[in-house]
Amino acid sequence: MHPILKITAILGTIMHIQVMTCVLQAQSPSEAIILPTANDHLLRNENEKFYMYVYRNFEGQESRPWTAGKYGFVRSLRRTEDGVLCTKFHEGIDIKPLKRDRNRNPLDEVRAIAAGTVAYVNSTAGNSNYGKYIVIEHPWQCGPLYSLYAHLATTDVKEGQKLKIGQNIGRMGYTGAGLNRDRAHLHLELGIMSSKRFTTWQQKHFHSPNHHGNCNGMNIIGLDIASFYLARQKNPELTIPQFVKSIPVHYKVTIPRNQLKNGSPELLKRYPWLASAEAETFTPSWEISFSTSGFPTSITPSNRVVSAASISSICKCQSKHEYHTKGFVSGSGDRGSLSKTGKRFIELVCGQF
Repeated sequence: MHPILKITAILGTIMHIQVMTCVLQAQSPSEAIILPTANDHLLRNENEKFYMYVYRNFEGQESRPWTAGKYGFVRSLRRTEDGVLCTKFHEGIDIKPLKRDRNRNPLDEVRAIAAGTVAYVNSTAGNSNYGKYIVIEHPWQCGPLYSLYAHLATTDVKEGQKLKIGQNIGRMGYTGAGLNRDRAHLHLELGIMSSKRFTTWQQKHFHSPNHHGNCNGMNIIGLDIASFYLARQKNPELTIPQFVKSIPVHYKVTIPRNQLKNGSPELLKRYPWLASAEAETFTPSWEISFSTSGFPTSITPSNRVVSAASISSICKCQSKHEYHTKGFVSGSGDRGSLSKTGKRFIELVCGQF
């Protein structure tokens, strides 16, 4: 190797270690978190090198926006009364490979972003749009968090296996629907689990089989993990509950208490920090605040009397609410109602089945 190139490589390695150390520091060593591959361009504000693009054709114009690899409403452009909006939600982030072989296959190793236990391994690519994927449960103080690693070429761990932070779990690939070799990437999610009885809910509403138990992607409500990484970089002591408090509320749903098992949403059993200080107060209903993504940010006792789950407030917009809520809310303006999909989602979150 040329001396200048060798020095550059060494400096790059040092920078990578420094960045990783920044992320690893946390309130508790057991809650440290790192990036899942060697691609750390997110932490250097080099987003085009971090996110994998998608193919886009909007109004006859083709493009390959890297922004579509981010978390959130980043796909399916549509002209609306609120202007041009992305109306399709992306639950995680898509991370580009750094290394490929001569046939353009990705070589990047994928590692556990935090210590935990392998909760699920899907080694049959055709059973999911995620392709081959792995779910790891992380026993943090705020309640169990779940990281999901999708489109893998190989899965090198077993269910029940204990993992250390940074331990290799597989190799990046392009398994799953709609992917090709050029767009090979790792799809990463971090979230909370809606229900421990997901299969019962799934069988009630769908005819298709559930191959993945409670680790079905529909049962994991994802956080904006890229924003969490960046927030942790600035404040290594940041906790998940603190991060969730910073998420803007987009709509609120009121649920009658008497329709809930044991009188409270199932979600509170695993994530009691979602409740307000007055959570023990007996009231006729609960009000759950949601972000646009459907992530619950708080659960509060309410004196509102309702006969069924209903929207109690929503951010005003001119276009259809479904464009801003993953289709969970219908209507527009300052009025909205739960769609069929939204009612099913509330059932799952609250355990109303």
